[in-house]
Amino acid sequence: MRAEVQNTVDQISKSLELLAQRLDVETAQHRLEEFNARVEDPNLWDDAEAAQKLMRDRQSLVDAIGTYEGIKQDLADNVELIELGEMEEDTEVVADAEAALLKLAEKAAQKELEALLDGEADGNDTFLEINAGAGGTESCDWANMLARMYVRWAERKGYKVELQAESAGDEAGIKSATYKISGHNAYGWLKSESGVHRLVRIFPFDSAAKRHTSFTSVKVYPVVDDNIEIEVNPSDIRIDTYRSSGAGGQHVNTTDSAVRITHHPTGIVVTSSEKSQHQNRDIAMKALKSRLYQLELDKRSALVNEAHESAGDAGWGNQIRSYVLQPYQMVKDLRTNYETSDTKGVLDGDLDGLMGATLALAVSGKSRAEAQGS
Repeated sequence: MRAEVQNTVDQISKSLELLAQRLDVETAQHRLEEFNARVEDPNLWDDAEAAQKLMRDRQSLVDAIGTYEGIKQDLADNVELIELGEMEEDTEVVADAEAALLKLAEKAAQKELEALLDGEADGNDTFLEINAGAGGTESCDWANMLARMYVRWAERKGYKVELQAESAGDEAGIKSATYKISGHNAYGWLKSESGVHRLVRIFPFDSAAKRHTSFTSVKVYPVVDDNIEIEVNPSDIRIDTYRSSGAGGQHVNTTDSAVRITHHPTGIVVTSSEKSQHQNRDIAMKALKSRLYQLELDKRSALVNEAHESAGDAGWGNQIRSYVLQPYQMVKDLRTNYETSDTKGVLDGDLDGLMGATLALAVSGKSRAEAQGS
């Protein structure tokens, strides 16, 4: 077997190892039998909501087992074909099997990424909050670029994007914006984006054409399901109403009225802009509960805490990722050391590689310092 083909086989095998780990393959069939027994319970649909969850969980397990077994079998079949073809000197059979392995490697890599999205709230919709940091107009412009990047990314995924609130910059860009992004695994994908994003470029509004560094913070938190109980004491919040406006994109809804809710114990502030004050209050309250739920998730997971530790002041020393446009082209994630020179692609929403590397970091168990080699 040629060295390149063996590398492909090794790559698929590594993906299978991760899939087996996430599936807990040794207990998967036993868990499926338990699901099947519960499905046959004649009283199952007495609680429709619980029954639907059970059916979803069962189907998820069935799909995961099928994916793992299918890739494992396809790998074995194609390796066997290559060995037989080489023995019989049938180059056509070998070439077909090698091509099939390349396609299988792509499928396995994609399924590997999807398998990483198994956290408690990974399948939920998400809120994405962007705030310009140190740098004035430059950072407001950078915040606007990031907002465009995430909207483009969401469009590539087929997600629905709704602008909840936006504050325009004094001269250009935006001071802040909050989006609700809806779609399967929206939170799971975007949770790794929480932190400070640093941009180095020649600022277009600088007549001296000097390089500038700008910072913008991104915070991501899941939209909580209705069945998740989050209690908010009315005496702990202040509700303000005001009017605001912002420009929406092709797939971004925007209106010009807003509600702001401040949660005094945590200092969390959420806003919403919809068609009616009633809608605003409801959406903002859901956003607040999502933020409080995120705090609880942070407490449970040291890895999530690490991902969010730099989401404080948007300035030097807190960044999770650097985007360098001058004097060279490079986007580098400081947690994983994943980098790419395709800055245009990234700013146009090609983020899966960066996100996937951070998701894999969570599975590897390495700390941010270890990932950086320090």
